[in-house]
Formats: sequence, structure tokens, C-alpha cells
Amino acid sequence: MISSPNRNDLVFPKGGWEDDETVEEAACREALEEAGVKGILNEKSLGVWEFRSKSRQENCCLEGGCRGFMFALKVTEELETWPEKENHDRKWLSINEAFELCRYEWMRRALEAFLQVMEEDRKLERMEEVYSQTQHQSPFQMLWQSVQSCQQLAISLPVANTVAYAP
Repeated sequence: MISSPNRNDLVFPKGGWEDDETVEEAACREALEEAGVKGILNEKSLGVWEFRSKSRQENCCLEGGCRGFMFALKVTEELETWPEKENHDRKWLSINEAFELCRYEWMRRALEAFLQVMEEDRKLERMEEVYSQTQHQSPFQMLWQSVQSCQQLAISLPVANTVAYAP
């Protein structure tokens, strides 16, 4: 999460997108500009939320209503300096800490969706790993390994990821 200018709370990187970029490209750009991170964007959206923007009423649709698209970004690089470092500090948090600091309900729902996407990704990665390890095993060995992997997946949690947001 990042600090919010002129406030004492933390938010997800967010901002508008340019005419020549996709919403996914905008999410990556905002993560770089506001949080100083680069990474691999999970193109499966965490969801779309509508909210009111007090600061951009004239730039969004009537009466300040905005539509936000949230994505998970697997961070592969943290920059020491970034374009908006003077306005935003980057803070790494556990999922539980992030839930506690979410100012709005839509932010909590985005984190819940983030956890679901990360769980699906981890299951796929584990299935690929199991498959590659079982190519020379008997059917019984493959079944036993699958049972063990399901038990391991039930306790795994995502780490070192951030959520980028572009309204």
C-alpha cells in the first residue's frame, strides 16, 4: 500500500488511464509511478468498483462517479526512487494488516478477490510441479502425491504481492 497525500491513511496505487493505453497498462504505470514497483500483472481483474471521487468530479462521469478496475501485480522489482516518491511512501503489509487499514469496503472486497486469485495461481503452480515430478511414477504414486499436494495447498498464503488500481 502507499501513503495518501494530505492524509494519514494508506491506499492502493490508483489513477486514470490515458487514451493510448489499456486499463492493464495503466495499472502497471500507476504502480510504477506511485509505489515504485514493477512486476507481472495478473490480467484477470479482481473486480470493478464504482465510487465517488471528491478530487476529480469534473474528470469522471457526472457527480464525481468513477469506475475502478483492480488487478494483482506480482512484484519483481522495487525501485529506490520513483516519479511520485515525494507524494507517496511505499509500505509492505501482511494481508491482515492491509484489511485493518482499508478505509473503504470496496478495498476489503478487492483484497478478498486478490486472495482468491492468488490461491488459484498457487494451485495451478502446484499442479504443474506435481505433474512434472510424476512423469515417471506409477498411478498409485501419482495419486498419493496429489493427495499430499492438496493438503499443502490448503495452508499456503500469497506473499510479496501488491494490488494496483486504475479508475
